Amino acid sequence: MQLQPEFTPYFTEVIKKYESENENLKVRWIDVPWEAMESKILTAVSAKTAPDVVNLNPNFASQLASRNAWLDLNNQMTPEIKQQYLPKIWAASTLKETSFGFPWYLTTRITMYNQDILSQAEIKEPPQTFAELAEFAAKIQEKTNKYAMFFTFVPGDSGEVLESLVQMGVQLVDDQEKAAFNNPDGIAAFRYWVDLYQKGLLPPEVLTQGHRQAIDLYQSGQTALLFSGAEFLSNIATNAPTIAQVTAASPQITGKTGKKNVAVMNLVIPRDTDKPEEAVKFALFVTNTENQLTFAKAANVLPSTVDGVKQYIEELKQSPDSTPIDQARQVSAMQLNDAEVLVPAMKNLNKLQQLIYENLQAAMLKEKTVEQAVQDAADAWDSMTS
Repeated sequence: MQLQPEFTPYFTEVIKKYESENENLKVRWIDVPWEAMESKILTAVSAKTAPDVVNLNPNFASQLASRNAWLDLNNQMTPEIKQQYLPKIWAASTLKETSFGFPWYLTTRITMYNQDILSQAEIKEPPQTFAELAEFAAKIQEKTNKYAMFFTFVPGDSGEVLESLVQMGVQLVDDQEKAAFNNPDGIAAFRYWVDLYQKGLLPPEVLTQGHRQAIDLYQSGQTALLFSGAEFLSNIATNAPTIAQVTAASPQITGKTGKKNVAVMNLVIPRDTDKPEEAVKFALFVTNTENQLTFAKAANVLPSTVDGVKQYIEELKQSPDSTPIDQARQVSAMQLNDAEVLVPAMKNLNKLQQLIYENLQAAMLKEKTVEQAVQDAADAWDSMTS
């Protein structure tokens, strides 16, 4: 998914090596733009013409896993192979005890902050929690007349706000996948975001613009914080070198749970493949520790095998003259022990996000009370899943 042309040399070499070890097999690599992947895979799976191995993410893959589209990997490997991967990351590609994906590369969100803006506001350290973030945002605006940050509430965009509810201690659904957020924790989390918006501490465009706007505002020096993966710091260096020079990294903001997000890319195998053994073997080859480490270093992402993470962190610690990108990678990697996929794979996850975001927006615009927004979102979800 959207890895050409930057990583063409890497994959050419990986495929060449695999083919040399499996002389009867040929691998054809097709790269697909991010925005086209879902529609292409849906069409291909329906037509039974899907590739033998597909790069997706657990959230989208789980929608098709609920339709039994993927090979059950529990039947394809030994427990020893499974244990090579980080347990929480393996669990991200599991739906009702069926494992449908091999973990591949990871990113954990970090907080990038503009040291100049913090200095102007007489703030020494960036916030670590959502409680601190609210105070930080008020002080940034008071001292600099700028916004501290941008979070999108566009239903089909980033799931960052949905994840924040989990970090604040909200259980989204129960064991029967019924709404579990219509309670004091859910109301408090909704109220947190509604208050920030109604106090003018979030840009008004949070209701209409996606995560791309967060990047644009930070790169133009209009916001103090950007929440993204360490790999994005190199983009800032290219697009906004003066901002990159004053950017530093700190750990991901979290709530009272202390939970931290990790984003996972995985490799899934369609159930209808006529080459299941070869597909499993290739997916294991791409995701082995050696190949993951090489790719992680090239792409500024993180590996998902236990040994890969150990080696990655050790090499970062031994780097004598670490660059800002190295420092950001270290912050990112050190979070992995606490990191998990905050919103587990489930059927209609995109609909759950839509209902919560739409009702949050209604409360922000004073069309509903916070309590009514929570109730309406829960009722709409329960009626959908009944």
